[in-house]
Amino acid sequence: MKAIHLYLLSGLASLTLLSFNQSNANNKDQQTKNSVDMKFEKVALPYATDALEPVISKQTVELHYGKHHQAYIDNLNKLIVGTKFENADLETIVKESDGAIFNNAGQSLNHNLYFTSFKKNGGGVPKGKLAEAINEQFGSFDQFKEEFNAAGVSLFGSGWVWLAKDQNGKLSILKESNAGNPLTSGLTPVLGFDVWEHSYYLDYQNRRADHLKELWSIIDWDVVSARY
Repeated sequence: MKAIHLYLLSGLASLTLLSFNQSNANNKDQQTKNSVDMKFEKVALPYATDALEPVISKQTVELHYGKHHQAYIDNLNKLIVGTKFENADLETIVKESDGAIFNNAGQSLNHNLYFTSFKKNGGGVPKGKLAEAINEQFGSFDQFKEEFNAAGVSLFGSGWVWLAKDQNGKLSILKESNAGNPLTSGLTPVLGFDVWEHSYYLDYQNRRADHLKELWSIIDWDVVSARY
């Protein structure tokens, strides 16, 4: 009887250990899957969601950053699994990919740059080397803003207007449709305004020009200048 009892206890212990090992293996598999799925994450906001009001409302930030931007990040993490971009950095993916991977990588990078270009009580004018380059290339900061706004207004459909620099520091204004980024032209993005309707429609409806004019009052020139 004692032998049977010990046999049953031994069997129960073995089953418990097997169950624990299987559970532990499943947890590790899930952790590995989550690690792959979350290779990229959206940039953390350097301000509260209501900090940019009234230029950009809290509701727009919550939808634009919390929903649209997150969707691009989630899609990118899924799309790169099993591809040559699985271990690549975001800039490399933007430069070398196409199709759905490019669209989501481009929008992920674009929005990371966009949302970190602002701050509460921002605005003013750039200083230092960026200010000098703007004056040299466009004549004045006001002339630069006028040309930049005009490019954003005239871009047909959805996209971005960018201030970019080449390897020699020369500045240019680019109009890019959809997920376009200056990196694909061998340039470095310095400042980008999002002219997809989801970036402004709740606050400005169809008045894209008004939206672009107001954005200058929340620019964080310390961050933007550091990109130059």
